Amino acid sequence: MSSKDAPPLPEPLRVPVADSHTHLDMQDVTVEEGLARASAVNVTTVIQVGCDVAGSRWAAETAAAHANVHAAVALHPNEAPRIVHGDPDGRSRQGAREAGGRAALHEALAEIDALAALDHVRGVGETGLDCFRTGPEGMAAQEESFRAHIEIAKRHGKALVIHDREAHADVLRILADAGAPERTVFHCYSGDADMARICADAGYFMSFAGNVTFKNAQPLRDALAVAPMELVLVETDAPFLTPAPYRGRPNAPYLIPVTLRAMAEVKGVDEDTLASAISDNTARAFDY
Repeated sequence: MSSKDAPPLPEPLRVPVADSHTHLDMQDVTVEEGLARASAVNVTTVIQVGCDVAGSRWAAETAAAHANVHAAVALHPNEAPRIVHGDPDGRSRQGAREAGGRAALHEALAEIDALAALDHVRGVGETGLDCFRTGPEGMAAQEESFRAHIEIAKRHGKALVIHDREAHADVLRILADAGAPERTVFHCYSGDADMARICADAGYFMSFAGNVTFKNAQPLRDALAVAPMELVLVETDAPFLTPAPYRGRPNAPYLIPVTLRAMAEVKGVDEDTLASAISDNTARAFDY
């Protein structure tokens, strides 16, 4: 999708907020342009998230170069099985790959561990489980990788950023079993209201993306309604999950106000109140 499909800049927020999860390396503009557009609508901080070793290195370098960018580093849940079992179809950005086995997974995890030690890396993620893109044969690799990331996050005192796709019960089970880090964020929260109550009891942050604005997303809005204000974050997951009415066009951090305004309506608060809470929550979640 080219930048000519890009939605217009929304009305700026009055209170500055952070985009808790974005992929600047997958967007159609330079980092500087992306940050300038975000800043124009008062989205003043972004968390740049890595999904593989190369993307995590890039996230760390970008955070080092820009004061308002913080990095999270990880092997995405779908990356772990590709490393172990190979990726003959080349579905990831690396193209076709041979199977590397568990030794290759451990090598990649060692690299994530080294990046997680850096000061401008504030999170370990996105990690977790994905039963949508990975079949049963890849789940052992996903779980091993997820448990390793939990350990890395705890050892370095960093936030854990979770990707949970069609795997709610297993993600919650592993977090309880391994012991969740002090600060745990469910990126692109996709559970229902009952799960939101479980997350709230455990003190997990819930980050809502543009899909909370989709017509068919009532269960997500129900979850947001019961999520405690002090545990709510907002994100783009850009270039994905563009909020309505721009669904299908490229997403970017400057569209955070569209999602935040929809969230304020669900929470029954004014946008300044929600923006202030989210601003504090994101700084607390990622310890910046």
